[in-house]
Amino acid sequence: MHPPAPSRRGFLLATAGAGAALGLAAAGPAVAGARPHPRPFGRYGSPAARRTPRTLYVDPHGRGDFTSVQSAVDAAAGDGWTLVLAPGTYRETVSVDAQRTGATWIGASGDPRDVVIVYDNAAGTPKPDGSGTHGTSGSATTTVRADGFTARAVTFANDWLRADRPDWTGTQAVAIKVMGDRSAFHDCRFLGHQDTLYADSRDLALFARQYYERCYVEGDVDFVFGRATAVYEQCHFRTLVRTDLDAAPYGFVFAPSTAGANPRGYLVIRGRVSSEAPDGYYKLARPWVPSSDTTARPMLTVRETRLGAGVDAVAPYANMRDAYPWQEQRFREYRNTGPGAAVTVPDNRPQLTRAEAAAHTREAYLGDWRPYDRQHHHGRY
Repeated sequence: MHPPAPSRRGFLLATAGAGAALGLAAAGPAVAGARPHPRPFGRYGSPAARRTPRTLYVDPHGRGDFTSVQSAVDAAAGDGWTLVLAPGTYRETVSVDAQRTGATWIGASGDPRDVVIVYDNAAGTPKPDGSGTHGTSGSATTTVRADGFTARAVTFANDWLRADRPDWTGTQAVAIKVMGDRSAFHDCRFLGHQDTLYADSRDLALFARQYYERCYVEGDVDFVFGRATAVYEQCHFRTLVRTDLDAAPYGFVFAPSTAGANPRGYLVIRGRVSSEAPDGYYKLARPWVPSSDTTARPMLTVRETRLGAGVDAVAPYANMRDAYPWQEQRFREYRNTGPGAAVTVPDNRPQLTRAEAAAHTREAYLGDWRPYDRQHHHGRY
């Protein structure tokens, strides 16, 4: 199913393509939070029947412990808290500091379209205190610094739109910035335009491991970016139409900034890339070598993934800065399919050998952390 081009800000809350991407029923899209759900916390208990002493319930309609996610995060000091989020739209920014380790957020309905955490800061948005603009990191709707964070069936969104401020240059608008080690997202959606999903680390020396399973990510410019060691398994990446441009390229799916010392960057396995845009209007990736780390050697491996016609098959990679050509970075592919994976200019499509591919697996990237084990991530819930 191909959703229509977005015509209003509300597209973030009702992306038709996401249901198919996550194996969900593709009924007519409904804006999250339109009416209170009769059992807001589903099978996960309630404040009157709390699953564990460290389970908190959040409901915008007032039937939980808190009506906002941030207020629940503030109350959940220390390690190992679970937040059960009732269906609704949570319009707020949320920050999880490094001390709040081992947190789990669960969308109670099991459908990520029902639980939406969304705000509309961009890099160029002025800070309320007048001390300048937010910048890219400060634009994030949700920021997670803690290790051991897990989310299931939640939508993380940033609905700032370029069309609202065509004069702005700070158009980065992050849905979530994830910096902790052992961060896992199962059946989640990440919605935005530029810089949607910032898969990063707290500092250059931390090779933060992250795992995204059956997730849906959409955007246009560099919309999956950062220096984490991140595995994207069975995820759907969707590139959007841009009304402010009339020529290719519209943007880039991936912009890793892997530390030079890190042997593992981004791994995309058994996923797909689809597009609302005309054929060939998107590059698969470009390397981000930040001015704060000019020794970065961005790394991306895309394997056994269907690349739709939106990807420029002739030249799928481009430079962000000519001083750091993509050919000198660590970009590889292996056994991809679809029109966007056609190898027409071999020098532009570096491929792994079968022997090399054996080192590019979720097990190799994540080591002793196994979030893909069913018993590991379902637990008592």
